[in-house]
Amino acid sequence: MIPVPMNNPTFARRQFLAWGSVGFSAFLLQGLRTPLLAAENHAMPLFANPEALGQLGEPDANGLRLLPGFQSRIIARSGQPVIASSAFRLHASPDGGATFATPDGGWVYVSNSEVNTEEGGGGVGAVRFSASGEIQDAYTILTGTNNNCAGGQTPWQTWLSCEEVDRGLVWECDPFGVRPGEARPALGLFKHEAVAVDPVHGHLYLTEDEPDGCLYRFVPANALPDLSAGTLQIAELVATEGARQVVWHDVPDPAATTEPTREQVDQASKFSGGEGIAFADGLIYFTTKGDNRVWRLDTRSQQIDVLYDFMQATAPHLKGVDNVTITAAGDVLVAEDGGDMQIVLLGPDGLVLPVVQVTGQPLSEICGPAFDPSFQRLYFSSQSGPNDKPDEGIIYEISVSHP
Repeated sequence: MIPVPMNNPTFARRQFLAWGSVGFSAFLLQGLRTPLLAAENHAMPLFANPEALGQLGEPDANGLRLLPGFQSRIIARSGQPVIASSAFRLHASPDGGATFATPDGGWVYVSNSEVNTEEGGGGVGAVRFSASGEIQDAYTILTGTNNNCAGGQTPWQTWLSCEEVDRGLVWECDPFGVRPGEARPALGLFKHEAVAVDPVHGHLYLTEDEPDGCLYRFVPANALPDLSAGTLQIAELVATEGARQVVWHDVPDPAATTEPTREQVDQASKFSGGEGIAFADGLIYFTTKGDNRVWRLDTRSQQIDVLYDFMQATAPHLKGVDNVTITAAGDVLVAEDGGDMQIVLLGPDGLVLPVVQVTGQPLSEICGPAFDPSFQRLYFSSQSGPNDKPDEGIIYEISVSHP
């Protein structure tokens, strides 16, 4: 473990760059991602110019409506072998996901299983790809946990998998399957949905999937990547002149031994069903499904506003907000739980653009959107497939089609 003095942003930035590949450089240096990745890969990342993307076409052979010039393939189906050389079968109800670069130029896509252990599920699976995108391996990286919903990627190459149950835990997992997953109780015991790392300030932000849920911040006691101890805080929104400010209060009992964390601080503001969360260029984006909003928190000023509100949107294409990820250009992609089964880009000047739609699966939800480290491919899941069954989940990949 390498300590990072977070009071020295230049040193912290260099250290986080040392932890990862081009993809993780992109994670930290959001404003420079597009030219960096284009130069490295000799190709523009997906959705780099959203105003010129066009409109969704007719469904392809996999039932996906895609933008012009895009193609899809099915990576895995629940209950079926992902690759003939591996005994691993894709878990039921695939949910949150992320990708991790490998030394050989390939990557690993991890996927949660939103199933209770009593139902034979839970945990996290992984699919490994070669540098050319071929599937090389598939395996389990976490078992014996409950309702692993979303989570969060760390710049030090681990996956934080969140249990969406009362007094649920965050589990830190090794996407390469070498080290066993470890519980991180210091991040609190509550109905976790997702988590995002602010590598500049050394903080983690967490959402809670309850109708009266809250927004949390974790301040580690030691330098990242040590998550073994720290202070869990809860957000209060305070109206100031022309803006809303977030004030943080320490949670007295993160283990929730006698009272839920969201009820321990009287000043805590309520967020209706916290869902996906992501960090980009000093900003935290997160969604709340109860009011169909996408929020934006500036980690430097701690001012917060609403980026998208379905009830007030002039182009209300996005409904059922859920998981989020960030494009190479710094725009927000939001996956729908229900709605029109779309992934929608929130772009410049109020642009609200569907970039893919799953057809014939109206009762499912889209989960786990994540780009490969070069931003040339987008992965996501349909959690319950065409018949709304946990054992019919599907993981897809979309990319630019080539003649």
